[in-house]
Amino acid sequence: MDTRGRLVAGSHNRNEFVLINADENGKIKSVKELSGQICQICGDEVELTVDGELFVACNECAFPVCRLCYEYERREGNQACPQCKTRYKRLKGSPRVEGDEEEDDIDDLDNEFDYGNLDGLGPQEAAEAMHSARLNTGRGYHSNASGIPTFSERETSPLSPDIPLLTYGEEDYEISSDQHALIVPPFMGHGNRIHPMPVPDPSIPLQPRPMVPKKDIAVYGYGSVAWKDRMEDWKKRQNDRLQVVQHQGDNDGGNFGGNELDDDPDLPMMDEGRQPLSRKLPIPSSKINPYRLIIIIRLVILGLFFHYRLLHPVNSAYGLWLTSVICEIWFAVSWILDQFPKWYPIERETYLDRLSLRYEKEGKPSELASVDIFVSTVDPSKEPPLITANTVLSILAVDYPVDKVACYVSDDGAAMLTFEALSETSEFARKWVPFCKKYNIEPRAPEWYFSLKIDYLKNKVHPAFVRERRAMKREYEEFKVKINALVATAQKVPEDGWTMQDGTPWPGNNVRDHPGMIQVFLGHSGVCDVEGNELPRLIYVSREKRPGFDHHKKAGAMNALVRVSAVISNAPYLLNVDCDHYINNSKALREAMCFMMDPQSGKKVCYVQFPQRFDGIDRHDRYSNRNVVFFDINMKGLDGLQGPIYVGTGCVFRRVALYGFDAPAKKKAPSKTCNCWPKWCCLCCGSRKKNAKTKKEKKKKPKNREASKQIHALENIEEGKDEPNTEKLSNMSQMKLEKKYGQSPVFVASTLLENGGVPQHVSPASLLKEAIQVISCGYEDKTEWGKEVGWIYGSVTEDILTGFKMHCHGWRSVYCIPKRPAFKGSAPINLSDRLHQVLRWALGSVEIFLSRHCPIWYGYGGGLNWLERFSYINSVVYPWTSIPLIVYCTLPAICLLTGQFIVPAISNYASLLFIALFISIAATGILEMQWGGVGIDDWWRNEQFWVIGGVSSHLFALIQGLLKVLGGVSTNFTVTSKGADDGEFSELYIFKWTSLLIPPTTLLIINIVGVVVGISDAINNGYDSWGPLFGRLFFAFWVIVHLYPFLKGLLGKQDRMPTIILVWSILLASILTLMWVRINPFVSRDGPVLEVCGLNCDK
Repeated sequence: MDTRGRLVAGSHNRNEFVLINADENGKIKSVKELSGQICQICGDEVELTVDGELFVACNECAFPVCRLCYEYERREGNQACPQCKTRYKRLKGSPRVEGDEEEDDIDDLDNEFDYGNLDGLGPQEAAEAMHSARLNTGRGYHSNASGIPTFSERETSPLSPDIPLLTYGEEDYEISSDQHALIVPPFMGHGNRIHPMPVPDPSIPLQPRPMVPKKDIAVYGYGSVAWKDRMEDWKKRQNDRLQVVQHQGDNDGGNFGGNELDDDPDLPMMDEGRQPLSRKLPIPSSKINPYRLIIIIRLVILGLFFHYRLLHPVNSAYGLWLTSVICEIWFAVSWILDQFPKWYPIERETYLDRLSLRYEKEGKPSELASVDIFVSTVDPSKEPPLITANTVLSILAVDYPVDKVACYVSDDGAAMLTFEALSETSEFARKWVPFCKKYNIEPRAPEWYFSLKIDYLKNKVHPAFVRERRAMKREYEEFKVKINALVATAQKVPEDGWTMQDGTPWPGNNVRDHPGMIQVFLGHSGVCDVEGNELPRLIYVSREKRPGFDHHKKAGAMNALVRVSAVISNAPYLLNVDCDHYINNSKALREAMCFMMDPQSGKKVCYVQFPQRFDGIDRHDRYSNRNVVFFDINMKGLDGLQGPIYVGTGCVFRRVALYGFDAPAKKKAPSKTCNCWPKWCCLCCGSRKKNAKTKKEKKKKPKNREASKQIHALENIEEGKDEPNTEKLSNMSQMKLEKKYGQSPVFVASTLLENGGVPQHVSPASLLKEAIQVISCGYEDKTEWGKEVGWIYGSVTEDILTGFKMHCHGWRSVYCIPKRPAFKGSAPINLSDRLHQVLRWALGSVEIFLSRHCPIWYGYGGGLNWLERFSYINSVVYPWTSIPLIVYCTLPAICLLTGQFIVPAISNYASLLFIALFISIAATGILEMQWGGVGIDDWWRNEQFWVIGGVSSHLFALIQGLLKVLGGVSTNFTVTSKGADDGEFSELYIFKWTSLLIPPTTLLIINIVGVVVGISDAINNGYDSWGPLFGRLFFAFWVIVHLYPFLKGLLGKQDRMPTIILVWSILLASILTLMWVRINPFVSRDGPVLEVCGLNCDK
């Protein structure tokens, strides 16, 4: 799609379509200028007839209606004009419908009884027909009732001689048309989806040969001379492919002839290009078996522990005892939900060399699949344009074929600053991309690359590289100056809004009311780099926004990118990254393709998730920003089940999985029979199993089994592949597709293409118009977008919900951890920002818990693994743990202040139980660290922040979620910043006031006060009171130690607590203490009990 460097803006609903920065001859003001009139039903342009005249449906009032709406109205509607109510007459080129009169003046027998039906076509033919019917309007195109080209048009359609024919549904690049065993109709379309056959001479009659699969295969030419020749050619190609085989034998690695190849059937498996592209690496049994044993032992200890706790209540403090037991039961259930999904942890290994051998053969075009990469940004004031520019530059320089990569930047804030920064980025990319590929540097984000310290004397660095690196660094410094100048200019917005270079007002001046915008900066016909090489596509997209529409934040922006990319490039795979997550490993896409394109296991993979790694975090990672325990332990455990959950960034998707399709059905192996039982027993059991299976199949009907149909080449059959011949959308009409995906026939047709691709001969104006339509604000109305298709709406954490829906459809995901981290990003390192990040995640979990998509009751009967369900349940239930956690952290202070305890006098049996429980907890953590490769510092920081976040962010998220979902009240917690010192990690010491800080500070103070009171009371009461005190002190110190990083964050670099935190916390702690004294004082309500001491003081 070539826009000649101009911004395309428009609104499908308002019939606006404008090219900005164009000359007077190239400027298009509206869709009306494209064809002359607009259909008053669907809003599309009214096409021209074969004679070059405007199509007129009604001869009485000439009400503007396009041919597609006219045909639909005659076929499905009331067959009358919407304006004058006159019955439509049959026009030339249209099929006859019931009620049409006899017409002697129209000689159109070819079309009069041509009743096309999309339902009768396969998915590829339907897609081609829908593309043709939609994209060839206004050019004398002639179609029948269903929009399928007529026979005459098919007969005269241009043919592509480079596209192979089909043999039994499989491609064969070597069979010529005259040797083909299957008669293929000559009306197939063109493109890389449908495979045409050359049209024979009409003067020579065709000899039809009916195909009956039951007949001998030799009847159809197999076994003939042509077939033997093809077999010899195939053997020759096989011999060429085996050049990479390192054979060790008696002949010292001699060449293989055709006879040797036939004699050794296992020899092709030695070809590196035929080996699996990845493999699982299970955790060694010496590590995983003790871990599982400890889990079982811990379960037994928990059972004994609760048996003791329930049978030994504390009568003097029954309320404290009951509260503590309830909290402990909740913690045990939470532990089970978190622990058992880690029962089968695995690791994976990829083979990039095999991927290249298989899909990048020397002397041939690359067969790697195309990838559309999405970068989302909203507010340039919070997401600096320089960071976004570095992310885009790392994408454009990725180690992948340039014609297979398209980068889409979603600007959901419609900021001209982002647009101009992207324009500067595209110019700098012309210099940066060839430099990266020439010297194979890592990482390919210039900001982080130039921050690395390079020893020029190490590894004998070439002087030419040093010179070019220094020159490129100067170029980047100039680029930074330009970006920073744009940021400084954008600080003060003009009263009339921003204006573009040609004087046109910026369409996005009103952030909440602006048309959709598309700008192609780089592409196939765009600007090349400084060395004249092609660059990947770079496309700016800002979806339309209007008041009164729910735009669904990031999820809505991602769905808009899915649709617009399907119209422009339609790659079969998608990668989404946040604007602050750059590609740290240039081979990240190849790593993902090792799983997606694996012919054995790749068909059921819906996405490949990479772990998140971060820059700019202090060495101690005080607030567990790296989240290492989750990414290196929990996610590995899930990978052994049905796959990791989707975490919102750094994820490669299969496009059809986002369209709501079920995973391909797996063909089960035939059941085995045994000879060890009598025949009557086998028959009895077999019939019983068969009946049970029949009932189960009748009961379990797949709701949306729309697995896609694959067409493989003959080479794949030679490799031993046996794919199920399933059909995709064979019974779904175009109306159902449009109801599901929206009113864009071009996009609907693209959903039928398993391997992606767009029409080759399509006018740019038609594609641009469709692209503007699919990003319009009302496009998703009355469709399944956000419900079953695309990113799922209903939660601020749309990532968890989207991955959950895919797993419910039977798909599995893969967790890929390359040796060099694939992506790196930035994370908030100060306390307040970190708590607000956790607050947003917890709020999304509460929203999912209160929605119909809650994994506790949603998705049964699908393909979700039961341990995977445990993980999803844990991901939405954990905010509710904040209530028992806060109560449990308050109990130590209450026990110290009252002198009571939640456990009665401890016996030897109870002591052994408590010691065994603590040892099992420690052993579980140590073994997890061992097989997960996590350090003890990271593990301990994670434990500490689990308590900090639980008593602050999770509690407020729970309150906010309940108010939002149940009461419809939206609440926000404001964050105000205070200054910080300059220097390394200065942001770590920035203090930002927020109400999230009050609960943990209060817990700290009351526990410290409780420790002081408890020790003072023990000193006054003597030696006997120290024994019971140790249990209470241990309990209180457990809380204080877990909250220590929070206390350190409050004190800051100056070791001084902010006054407002101190005042609020002391006030709240005092109120709680006074309330407890009022409710349960230390002395009885009748006053102190006075007794005679027994000493005679008078003497």
